[in-house]
Amino acid sequence: MAAATANSALPKLSTLTSSFKSSIPISKSSLPFSTTPQKPTPYRSFDVSCSLSHASSNPRSAAASVTPKTAPPHDFISRYADDEPRKGADILVEALEREGVKDVFAYPGGASMEIHQALTRSKIIRNVLPRHEQGGVFAAEGYARSSGIPGVCIATSGPGATNLVSGLADAMLDSIPLVAITGQVPRRMIGTDAFQETPIVEVTRSITKHNYLVLDVDDIPRIVSEAFFLASSGRPGPVLIDVPKDIQQQLAVPKWNHSLRLPGYLSRLPKAPGEAHLEQIVRLVSESKKPVLYVGGGCLNSSEELKRFVELTGIPVASTLMGLGAFPISDELSLQMLGMHGTVYANYAVDKSDLLLAFGVRFDDRVTGKLEAFASRAKIVHIDIDSAEIGKNKQPHVSVCSDVKLALQGINKILETKGAKLNLDYSEWRQELNEQKLKFPLSYKTFGEAIPPQYAIQVLDELTGGNAIISTGVGQHQMWAAQFYKYKKPRQWLTSGGLGAMGFGLPAAMGAAVANPEAVVVDIDGDGSFIMNVQELATIRVENLPVKILLLNNQHLGMVVQWEDRFYKANRAHTYLGDPSNESEIFPNMLKFAEACGIPAARVTKKEDLKAAMQKMLDTPGPYLLDVIVPHQEHVLPMIPSGGAFKDVITEGDGRTQY
Repeated sequence: MAAATANSALPKLSTLTSSFKSSIPISKSSLPFSTTPQKPTPYRSFDVSCSLSHASSNPRSAAASVTPKTAPPHDFISRYADDEPRKGADILVEALEREGVKDVFAYPGGASMEIHQALTRSKIIRNVLPRHEQGGVFAAEGYARSSGIPGVCIATSGPGATNLVSGLADAMLDSIPLVAITGQVPRRMIGTDAFQETPIVEVTRSITKHNYLVLDVDDIPRIVSEAFFLASSGRPGPVLIDVPKDIQQQLAVPKWNHSLRLPGYLSRLPKAPGEAHLEQIVRLVSESKKPVLYVGGGCLNSSEELKRFVELTGIPVASTLMGLGAFPISDELSLQMLGMHGTVYANYAVDKSDLLLAFGVRFDDRVTGKLEAFASRAKIVHIDIDSAEIGKNKQPHVSVCSDVKLALQGINKILETKGAKLNLDYSEWRQELNEQKLKFPLSYKTFGEAIPPQYAIQVLDELTGGNAIISTGVGQHQMWAAQFYKYKKPRQWLTSGGLGAMGFGLPAAMGAAVANPEAVVVDIDGDGSFIMNVQELATIRVENLPVKILLLNNQHLGMVVQWEDRFYKANRAHTYLGDPSNESEIFPNMLKFAEACGIPAARVTKKEDLKAAMQKMLDTPGPYLLDVIVPHQEHVLPMIPSGGAFKDVITEGDGRTQY
């Protein structure tokens, strides 16, 4: 469940617009997407009621309003008296406090200074100051991915706001709950090409689940509540709130007892699954001889239900990149990851299956390859919370638009009632897959004293007991981290899946360390990705965040080099990241970056020295950088070429071979 796509067939939220000349200014909002997020907000509960709209007597136009249950006075104590005027920026910060926000990642500028001044008056919210707005939004994502709680980032107008774009797109594609707040030029200057003005609502319209331009200070409490509700309900996603500077400065007395009017959105939220559909799924399971589970990011909130389903049925589990951790990798029924760089046995299972149970997935091209050949022998059951994903790429035989958690609970109840009668036995199928596991295990070669990158990740898995939170950049190291670390539970694995954003690993680890202060957090990174947000070393040092950086340094853009080797006769087209005039030296010297920020660091070049060096990294309090020099000739295998099918899988070779 990663990418969201526009579905113009579905109705939009009402788009409210207002002229500045209006005597009652209102907020402009737009939601051009059908995507609905995954999990209700953990902070507040909502009473949903419906009332007929005065605009129309048609019952279909009934407007639904959501009234948040306001916290009793002993739960939330405001810094202000009830009738005391305060700045819009202070109302905004208190609205965040009332949503349960404890941490934000905010970088100040001219149009957001008022918000930062208000943050200094908060005794509840801590600001972790990133050194770049992209670092801030990726950190907010790491916070959200590792905790399930919406991450919050704040930036100023103009370039500050546009620096959030990659993170918003990433959160949209991977369905991550995020609330981004941007400063904007004063209302009277909007549209005049003022200094540091960008129309960020328009820029981000297609990469946010919803966004707002606040035109009335009295709308702030409602908008913030709506933003958190939208970000975390249904299918999660990013929401942006753009706040003009004069709104931040305006004095007002907030009204916290407000209703959220989201009629179109609420009407599209999926209902509980019907029992008839679930009975049909159980019947297909009982008739199947070779079933396989294909689970994705939509299962991260239903790990226990998934494990119970597997316990009741004995069906093997293949995971997408986003779904890693939803089912324990070390379990005998785990087939690990499927797709382009998935295991041979996971892709074999899908290819030979007669029933594909697709739960919380979107049939992404990096999983399916050639669509016509993907699971071509199988009946397909697709359960997803987003109706736009069902039938988008692959037509299912049975589909259920619902929260996977509710669907699995219902299926498990039926299985527990009928279990003995069904007499499910897939032992022959499992034996067939076990033979494939023995025949095509994940493996790698060692050349002299060189450190295989796969081995480095295996050592990390061994020394952390498979319990660390792992973030990555994008490229070969990302795929090896997906293949060779044995994830035990959801939210251990933080990676940019749909967007594939290099530079994600370090700031995401930063956010995870803020959300999980007791956890071991390791950024497995490549030299190309790491240097894109290397400035966040300053943040983790100043905040003393215990982020460990395992840098697999091959001096190249490794994944692009692999494709050059395979498909372009190894012609190097600007993929060498070192100094061409002195190729024998490691360049740049990553240890100097760490030294500049006061972070202990070491370099290791020999396999025999790796384990001790890694143990020292883990034992050192606070942040640490371990620069592991690895050969650039390594290829991520297995590999199904883009647009290929299982029959095209590549299992041998590396950059030392000519193709």
